[in-house]
Amino acid sequence: MAQSRTRSTLYILVVLGLCIFCYILGSWHRSAIGRGDYIASIITKETECNFPLTLNFETHHAKPIFSNQTLNSSLRLFEPCDEKYTDYTPCQDQRRAMSFPRKNMVYRERHCPTEKEKMYCLVPAPKGYEQPFHWPKSRDYVPFVNMPYKNLTVEKAGQNWIHFEGNVFRFPGGGTQFPQGADRYIDQIASVVPIENGTVRTVLDTGCGVASFGAYLLSRNVLTMSFAPRDSHTAQVQFALERGVPAVIGVLGSMKLPYPSRSFDMAHCSRCLVPWTSSDGMYMMEIDRVLRPGGYWVLSGPPINWKHHYNWWKHTKVDLETEQRKIEELAELLCWEKISEIAETAIWRKPINLQSCPSRKYGSHIKTCDSTKMDNVWYQEMEVCITPYPTVEPIQLEPFPKRLYAVPPRISTGTVPKLSPDLYSQDNKLWRRHVVSYKRVNKFLGTDRYRNVMDMNAGLGGFGAALESDKVWVMNVMPTVVDLDTLGVIYERGMIGIYHDWCEAFSTYPRTYDLIHANGIFSLYENRCKTEDILLEMDRILRPEGAVIIRENIDILSKVGNIAIGMRWDIKLVDHEDGPHLSEKVMFGVKKYWVGGSRNTKNNKIKTD
Repeated sequence: MAQSRTRSTLYILVVLGLCIFCYILGSWHRSAIGRGDYIASIITKETECNFPLTLNFETHHAKPIFSNQTLNSSLRLFEPCDEKYTDYTPCQDQRRAMSFPRKNMVYRERHCPTEKEKMYCLVPAPKGYEQPFHWPKSRDYVPFVNMPYKNLTVEKAGQNWIHFEGNVFRFPGGGTQFPQGADRYIDQIASVVPIENGTVRTVLDTGCGVASFGAYLLSRNVLTMSFAPRDSHTAQVQFALERGVPAVIGVLGSMKLPYPSRSFDMAHCSRCLVPWTSSDGMYMMEIDRVLRPGGYWVLSGPPINWKHHYNWWKHTKVDLETEQRKIEELAELLCWEKISEIAETAIWRKPINLQSCPSRKYGSHIKTCDSTKMDNVWYQEMEVCITPYPTVEPIQLEPFPKRLYAVPPRISTGTVPKLSPDLYSQDNKLWRRHVVSYKRVNKFLGTDRYRNVMDMNAGLGGFGAALESDKVWVMNVMPTVVDLDTLGVIYERGMIGIYHDWCEAFSTYPRTYDLIHANGIFSLYENRCKTEDILLEMDRILRPEGAVIIRENIDILSKVGNIAIGMRWDIKLVDHEDGPHLSEKVMFGVKKYWVGGSRNTKNNKIKTD
């Protein structure tokens, strides 16, 4: 009897053991570890021990913070730059610019420091720096301590650009050509151009000043890429970005604009001082390149309607008459149709297709640009040639916001290789999912806490589309080294972006972005330039207490994390949405608040490599 009970017990134990073994074996096969990701899980655990587990995205900058207490002695510590570099723009440095020719504005174009000239230090914020006002208040007010330059208040005192009042600058919405306000000026344009119904969504503003034109178009759901040259402490582009308005440092000079062909719904120049008829009309041909078929060009100021305004413009009748006649001739050569001339503003429209342009259809004495190089613009000289129309019949874009998720014509017509409507749809679903996951960590994402947002490697624009709201705008950057250029697709979705090589500094002032998203950017540049070059540039253009989101392989994030800690960022590593055993992780970071002259920053020398 006892022997029988012993056998039964043994049998039960054997069966139970087999069940447990089968369960463990099945779990192992189903897990990522069973598929060979055991090493990744170990690295994850080790890395999580090194990085802080919590982040505070709140603003709390009452006292400067620049402490070294949390730094590992083996990490490289990046010191502050001298306070004179508060507004340092490496590739548009004023002193370097003076050594270049002034013809065709070459001296105002990008001229980046050599490897020996690069500064490996942290650009300080000015003393007393404050977080900008939230949108929409920021459109009209900027704290004086953030940009203590009063030059514009004197230079443009009679033109209603900017006023200094107490401890803030106020922007009443005026401009050289619209002293009565941008809204009234836009109403005049909207009486001719379909601005209100979503047909016009993306605009290029040449010589934007403080970008009041773009600022007031935002209330009409129109997104403007504003640009103006780097200047000496009038800081027009810096004012624009501080207001929460898209802008970059740039100029119509000798190089092609860093935007894809056939992208903008409208281009605008309000007394932008561009010599449109010089260099055989090269600048008007460049505007034609970036205008989509059916797009509009608005020219306001001299020489338009010169007969009634020459007394105020300090030019002779002959000069003004000759200039307008040459503009009209160039517009006719480009087959632009003049649809309006009211007061000092003229508006032309580009044809929808080649059939609308008989003179071009049957030949022209002006050379046609190489269609295979239309978007090869990075450091490429501007040409005297006319950009050809697409070989396939252009598809009418949906009005915004429908076009945000409609299949872009460049994909539906097969213009962009390797892309299909299905892949486009999958990409959108993926990024909506990623953004939902991001918001679990940073609850302020998508709120007015972050106004100016940058996506360093934008792809199809899925991240920007998932964030789309009137509270934020996204600068979608297309790295010049990617295999597949999709920036034109992003514009067809109704978003804006720019080409850029991240081995160089971006064309903006320090502290101009609230949040930076970097997906695979360090993998892309792993053998092209130093990781610290890219991270220091991110630090330069990020506001104090701004946030970063970096999506990368764990091996790369380990290196990035060490440099980020050396820059005094607070960081946190988070697993991939699909679980802890995938090698791709997400790093969240916050740039600490500190200013020039803060504790532990005095008497620090600039470090160079």
